[in-house]
Amino acid sequence: MKRRTLLRAAALAAAAPLAAPFLARAQGAGHVVVVGGGVGGATAAKYLKLFDPALKVTLIERHPVYIRPYGSSEVLNGHVAMADLEVRYDALASRYGVEVLIDTVIGVDAARRTVHTAGRRSLAYDRLIVSPGIELMYDAIPGYSEAVARTAMPSGWIPGEQTALLVRQLQAMRPGGTFVLVAPPNPYRCPPGPYERAALVTEWFQKHNPTAKVIIVDPKDSFVTDQTMMLGWNRLYGFDLPDDYAQKMAGKVEIQRHGRPGMLRWVRAKDGGRVLKVDAKRMRVETEGDVIAADVVNIVPPMRAGALARQLGLADASGWCPVERRTFASTQLPHVHVIGDASIADAMPKSGFSANTQAKATARAIVEELAGRPAPEPVWENTCYALAGKDYGLFVADVFRIVDGKIARVNGEARYLPLDASPTQIRLGARYQQAWLRTFTQDVFA
Repeated sequence: MKRRTLLRAAALAAAAPLAAPFLARAQGAGHVVVVGGGVGGATAAKYLKLFDPALKVTLIERHPVYIRPYGSSEVLNGHVAMADLEVRYDALASRYGVEVLIDTVIGVDAARRTVHTAGRRSLAYDRLIVSPGIELMYDAIPGYSEAVARTAMPSGWIPGEQTALLVRQLQAMRPGGTFVLVAPPNPYRCPPGPYERAALVTEWFQKHNPTAKVIIVDPKDSFVTDQTMMLGWNRLYGFDLPDDYAQKMAGKVEIQRHGRPGMLRWVRAKDGGRVLKVDAKRMRVETEGDVIAADVVNIVPPMRAGALARQLGLADASGWCPVERRTFASTQLPHVHVIGDASIADAMPKSGFSANTQAKATARAIVEELAGRPAPEPVWENTCYALAGKDYGLFVADVFRIVDGKIARVNGEARYLPLDASPTQIRLGARYQQAWLRTFTQDVFA
């Protein structure tokens, strides 16, 4: 989506008192409040001001520093430090004129169109964008809890203290120890992410603990980028592909048959990989097929929309937020839009790239609607970059449109790194991933 400035509305409307949102809206500009300063919310705030600088845009976020989840698994193999994940909101305020409030939203009055915060603020809005992210359902796995995650079996899927704990556990793991990664059921944030994390941990062990084992236990039988990711595992870590995958890929690429267990193992649902319970005291993971004694356990639990979504009444019985597809307007509350991981977006994955492109399309739709024009037909994109190793890059790239009332993928089959990609192309994939991390962060926050 090209950056272009739409026709400005009257300056008087932009400066209208906060208590008169309907007057502001009638005069063509207005006030848009964005709740949640992650990728979706920050992108929406920035692009609302780019599309119409006359708009008053307020971003409400609880934390003054954002810790980006995308790329955070690279902390585990020492490629980046925790401090490298930190992003601030200064540029949104100084360059684009977004008002940034560090506060916590505690309620919304949909009839009066006001947002209430823990800091005793009441902000009137013409449109409200909520980007609440995800909540990890720790208690969905018997024996697991948030307290266990903080002290013994970290998740780190929302990066922070648990990520740092996982790093310490990896570095302290005994020689020849076992690392178990519990993969989540669908849907979840960042589809290739758990498998990238397992690969990067294995790469770290190759250098620092070469007799260690990595086991992925999975409630699924497949995952996005599975063929290209497993090919990387095969080449780098002695992983033998399951027979059905090897047969599917036969004739497309040469696959090594090692004939002995490698450092990395993937246990699918059909092979007994679904977890029944965990025991943090004994460091045991019980699956349908085995009881695994582990030295380090990293659990990526089931997910649902962030707690704020349920608090505001934006989520339905599925745990996610239903939206009207063209504008991501909530079907639960009027004049409210829900974007990012929390939304029900059909074929679109829950990823930073998806949140970014949803935010841009939604911002454009709001600007047009406040000006009395129809929202344009949206087109969304997503690209998920992933690493099988520091120099082994891969990706999935898709384009989405509305088809029969649902968001559908409309690009062809060439959505992945080719199985027969050359070593140079694979290294370039890793370089593209690193370049994307920088430019994407700049697009959202700078």
